[in-house]
Amino acid sequence: MSRTRTALALGTAAAGAIALASVTASAAPAPVAGSTTVTPAGHDFKAVLSGKATLKAGSVTVTCTVSVSTGTVPAAPGNSNPAGPVSSPISPPTYSSCTSSMPGVTPTVTTSGAWAVSMQDGAPITATMTVPTGGLVLKTTGLASCTVTAAPTAPANVAGTWANGSPSSLTFTNASVPVKVTGGFGCPTSATASIFNAVYKVSDVTDPAQNITVGP
Repeated sequence: MSRTRTALALGTAAAGAIALASVTASAAPAPVAGSTTVTPAGHDFKAVLSGKATLKAGSVTVTCTVSVSTGTVPAAPGNSNPAGPVSSPISPPTYSSCTSSMPGVTPTVTTSGAWAVSMQDGAPITATMTVPTGGLVLKTTGLASCTVTAAPTAPANVAGTWANGSPSSLTFTNASVPVKVTGGFGCPTSATASIFNAVYKVSDVTDPAQNITVGP
C-alpha cells in the first residue's frame, strides 16, 4: 500500500474512533437525582439571617446584618419528588442595616420579583435560590454612586446547602451571582459576578414546635 493510501486509511480510522468516542460519551446517562421530601407539608416558614450577609463585587464588599424571607412548603403531594428537588416560592428577601467597605458610602438594597428556593436531598442536602431577572438592586450614595444589579439579563441560580436542625439552616458560601455594575469613579464597573455569603435560620411559622426538614 502506498504512503498516501496508508495515511488516508489511518486518518479515516482515527476519525471513526473519534466519532465513536463522541457517540459513546454523549450516550452516557446523566446522573439520576434522588428523591426529596420537605416536611411538614403546607406549613409556612420564615428564614432569618444569622450573623451577617456579604455581597462582594470587585474590591467592594457590602455587609448587611438584617435579612428576612418567608415561604410555604408545598402541600402534599407537591412536597415530595421521587426523582429531583422540591421547590417553594419565597418572598423577595429584605436586606437592611447595610454598610460598605468604601468609606463615605451608604448602600441600599431593594429586591423584587418571583424568588424561589429548591431543596435536593443528598449528602450534603443542596439548596438553590433563584433570583429573578433584576431581582436585587444595590445602590450606593455618598462618595461613590454605584448601581449593582443581580441577575441582570436572566434569572440566576445561587447554590447553597441545607442542614436539618432546630431550627434548620440554609447556607451560602462563596456563591457566585452574575451582576452588572454601573456608575462613576470608585464603582467596580468591570465586575460581572459577585460573591455572596450568608446563613439563614429557617423556622416553622405554622407550628413553631416543629422543624422544616428535608429528607428522601
